Amino acid sequence: MVTLLKFPSIRLPSMEGNIISFKVFVNSKGQVMSEYSKLPVEKLATIFEDDDIPLMQKIVNEVHSKVGSLHEHLEKELEALN
Repeated sequence: MVTLLKFPSIRLPSMEGNIISFKVFVNSKGQVMSEYSKLPVEKLATIFEDDDIPLMQKIVNEVHSKVGSLHEHLEKELEALN
């Protein structure tokens, strides 16, 4: 695990939380599935201090532009196979 940035002013009880999540897995029926979720940009202010919000918005938007389209593409491919 590589720590790119430290945010000493995060307002979370556990100091760890998922901002963006992407996974490919096999469900209980044996189907390959893709799952993608992200914290809405509007919610960043409830977690991060004002100084950190522009950076976090940039990260969320950049990852969404790449992973969101990958997830959509993979879902379509998997649906065609199932």
